[in-house]
Amino acid sequence: MLQIQIDGKQIEVQQGATVMEAAHELGTYIPHFCYHKKLSIAANCRMCLVEVEKAPKPLPACATPVTDGMVVHTHSAKAKQAQEGVMEFLLINHPLDCPVCDKGGECQLQDLAVGYGMSSSRYGEEKRAVKPKEMGPLISTQEMSRCIHCTRCVRFTEEIAGEQEIGIANRGELSEIMTFVGKAVETELSGNVIDLCPVGALTSKPFRFNARTWELSRRKSVSAHDALGSNLEVQTKEHTVRRVLPRENEAINECWLSDKDRFAYEGLNHESRLTQPKIKHGGEWQTVDWPTALEYVRHTLECVGNEYGKDQIAVWANPMNTVEELYLAKKLADGLGVNATTARLRESDSRLSGSLQGAQWLGQTIEELADNNAVLVVGAVLRKEQPLLTARLRRAAKNGMAVSVLSAQAEELHMPLLTQDVRHPNTWADYLNNLPEAVAGSLQNAERAAIVLGAEVQNHPDYAAIYHAAQKAALALGARFGILPQAANSVGADVLGFNQAAIADLVAQPKKAVLLLNVEPDVDVLGGGKAVDSLKQAGSVLAFTAYESDTLLDVADVLLPIAPFTETSGSFISMEGRLQSFYGVTKALGDSKPLWKVLRVLGNLFALDGFGFESSEEVLAEALGNADALPEKLNNFSNGQVQAAFNNADKLVRVGGVGIYHTDPIVRRAASLQQTQHAAVPEARVHPMTLGMLGLVDGDEVLAEQHGHTANVTVRADKTLPENVVHLPHHPANAQLGGLMNTIKLTRA
Repeated sequence: MLQIQIDGKQIEVQQGATVMEAAHELGTYIPHFCYHKKLSIAANCRMCLVEVEKAPKPLPACATPVTDGMVVHTHSAKAKQAQEGVMEFLLINHPLDCPVCDKGGECQLQDLAVGYGMSSSRYGEEKRAVKPKEMGPLISTQEMSRCIHCTRCVRFTEEIAGEQEIGIANRGELSEIMTFVGKAVETELSGNVIDLCPVGALTSKPFRFNARTWELSRRKSVSAHDALGSNLEVQTKEHTVRRVLPRENEAINECWLSDKDRFAYEGLNHESRLTQPKIKHGGEWQTVDWPTALEYVRHTLECVGNEYGKDQIAVWANPMNTVEELYLAKKLADGLGVNATTARLRESDSRLSGSLQGAQWLGQTIEELADNNAVLVVGAVLRKEQPLLTARLRRAAKNGMAVSVLSAQAEELHMPLLTQDVRHPNTWADYLNNLPEAVAGSLQNAERAAIVLGAEVQNHPDYAAIYHAAQKAALALGARFGILPQAANSVGADVLGFNQAAIADLVAQPKKAVLLLNVEPDVDVLGGGKAVDSLKQAGSVLAFTAYESDTLLDVADVLLPIAPFTETSGSFISMEGRLQSFYGVTKALGDSKPLWKVLRVLGNLFALDGFGFESSEEVLAEALGNADALPEKLNNFSNGQVQAAFNNADKLVRVGGVGIYHTDPIVRRAASLQQTQHAAVPEARVHPMTLGMLGLVDGDEVLAEQHGHTANVTVRADKTLPENVVHLPHHPANAQLGGLMNTIKLTRA
């Protein structure tokens, strides 16, 4: 440990610490722009100059390592003169337009200019002007003249996002921050550069000129868009969400946010929001009040149960629903004698059911995963499924973690990999049963190791066989075993025992009545077209939804407007088994109601016991009992054994997962996200040899067919894919096709 004195205060720090880090630990603020605790040191803004005794001139605190006995003065006359000089240089070219700047009120330069700037400039020359750059639909660069060249954005794309998409050109006064020629910033973490920018050079396009920071109310919340459980600060004005920012939590999302979490709020007040209950009468939709709609639901379920039996009622629930909502849905189903409930809407192999010892989860905390020495990731499109978790793994890989990947596509992860095996999905079980020596050796010799399964495994028609092979390998090699859940509350649904039926069975054998809880069947369910066909054969479809859509208007008999997660209180259980509760940040739009309240009233209408809840906290307490016992309910071990259904690569199989901005109803309606390259209608990528065997060539328009449903797609040759694989991510344009990992047929259109 080294001793350092800062402004008369003594502190001990580790060898290699900088003066800036020592000052932060001590609680002493040193002005800065380019320094950021998560980024490399650039030392190019010079705002953090401090006086160090025995040093001939002021030194940058961010780049000066501590030496034993060092004495530092951060606010001495010498330090203050240096800092004021730097500020004067920064303001020479900076536009004097704070009143109209979108960063006004939360600008670091504005704040520090008060303490370190002069009341007037000594420079009367014309200020520099910089033309805007095009960075895509999420980041605005209309005021690039405000840039102070701190290079935080440059370092972020290179070090955290993994690929340098923003650079700095020219030198001195001519320096400009820009993207590479003709390219937008396409990383799935791009919005973080808006937070990092200390001035108003990079701002949010969706939020631009929407509100002033002092007009906004700030509320804490939790992301509903993936299983990581990112902590959010949701900012509202006039009862609408205007902006979403990260709330720092080092154990979960650190200080970052994925673009999905940051910009999805645009979908909350989409024009398709359902604000009043509706009932279809004589083929025409009529707006009704809540008592009428709920009585319709009660009467329908009662009639179906009495006439056809309780086994003719099913509940399909979105796994992004809260613990409270899923618990009350299951309690209602149990009270009515209904067993057909599921939240695994894309699962095509249910053979694991009944053999699992608990809820499927990551198998460790997020921090523990990043602390492993070796990790094998199987069947995950990492950057699309878990953008922030991928950033953690990227940093760990750069620091020595041996990362091995088994997948059906060569995803560009921007990190050093031990191995990246790209194989036909039907051979994954065999691969895990006979791991290559390099992969097995890295896991076995590591002090801490893990095997994790992604969404493509979970949606695989041979999921059980791959799961057992991975579990066997983990046990043999001393590695932890886990999965990457697909939705915000997938773990919660498992904990509650909600998945009592297989969606494939419910689709194949239509029920007389189906309750859809926040589900858009054409895009949320395994094989959208087949699911819609099944619902059309049902006697009655009762949709509890925040949005109306053409499909729901076609198949449903009643639409009940429910509130999205920002308009209700509730809880999610994240991939690491962490229970996080939140409150609504705005009032419900129109006449929509929180789903847990709707289900509570339905329970009362059926005169069922135990539906007298006054708050979501009461529901949660009953749902989970002692929250400290939650870890006991998390267990990935399966004691069953199954035979692999597939072991050859001669079937033409579809891969690609779900598009990153098509995972849930809110994200699908976020206008800016839908303008990104990630949301574009995908082409079908196929190995050239496979194209030749099919009699197709690059650029052909073809008809893709799965389970009796077709979609028109363009095919492209891709040598990085295995043979007999069609890379076609799930998108509303092809959602009618079958399962994500099932066989597919391509014929010339």
